[in-house]
Amino acid sequence: MKIFITGIAGFVGFHLARTLRKRGNFVIGCDNFNNYYDPQLKRDRAAELAKEGITLIESDIRNPPLLEKLILDHEITHFVHLAAQAGVRHSIKHPEQYVYSNLDGFVQVMEVVRRHPHIKFIYASSSSVYGLNTKIPFAETDPTDRPASLYGATKKSNELIAHSYHHMFGVSVTGLRFFTVYGPWGRPDMAYFSFTNAILEGRTLQIYNQGQMKRDFTYVDDIIAGTIAAIDLGAPLEIFNLGNSQPEDVMSLVRIIEKLTGKQAQLEMLPVQPGEVPVTYADISKSQAALKFSPRTSLEQGLEKFLSWYLPYYQR
Repeated sequence: MKIFITGIAGFVGFHLARTLRKRGNFVIGCDNFNNYYDPQLKRDRAAELAKEGITLIESDIRNPPLLEKLILDHEITHFVHLAAQAGVRHSIKHPEQYVYSNLDGFVQVMEVVRRHPHIKFIYASSSSVYGLNTKIPFAETDPTDRPASLYGATKKSNELIAHSYHHMFGVSVTGLRFFTVYGPWGRPDMAYFSFTNAILEGRTLQIYNQGQMKRDFTYVDDIIAGTIAAIDLGAPLEIFNLGNSQPEDVMSLVRIIEKLTGKQAQLEMLPVQPGEVPVTYADISKSQAALKFSPRTSLEQGLEKFLSWYLPYYQR
């Protein structure tokens, strides 16, 4: 296997690249180091990848000639597309960034991949595609036509576009619906990360909807195991949920961070935000059967591992 990863300096891309490399795969990737969150964190991830002999090209995904050249030069067999504009709340004020990366960027990547029909294409979707669904847990067969945010709408669009490229050109496509990924080297815009920072610095936490929203927090190592299983499967056309299947409310997240840091959170309760859904909860029976997916990390265990990275990283 020779694997190309877009968004390789991102949170999931970084962990995926390292794990694939450790098992002996050739790995290369690209990242544009945008400033949605502190690019220095991405630079530091890139430095770690370089230490392990993983090549990273600094480029936007909207560069078809470069992607084409890299595929040919390195005889790529698997293309893992993780690059995207993330964030539900950010999409409310900056919709154009989602059109640029998640729609136009996705199509440009697929146009390159379709010219190489032997390549298996695996891409990141999101639990956000389930939108306003009230049936839980969310199964891959559930309707996904009522998005609650533009971000969720772009991820659903990715699934539709991938399906059309499979139908028209025979591209092998596998979409992975990630559920609230967390862990070391994570994204600072995520709640667990920003909550930890605020608690340690004694700043007030803004808690929406009385902290009653539930999220299916999934530790990054479990996500990586599921992603690699999907790479190895190389299915012609599939979508899988990758979640912990153990949703926890936001106040439980706060209490665990308080316990692990030994500090009490200062809370400001606010109404629910536009675009947010009350619960995310993955039905993983399909992933268990096809991918042998078996998440093993509880929220407290995962947060303990996160803090073991976070504290030395930010105290340097």
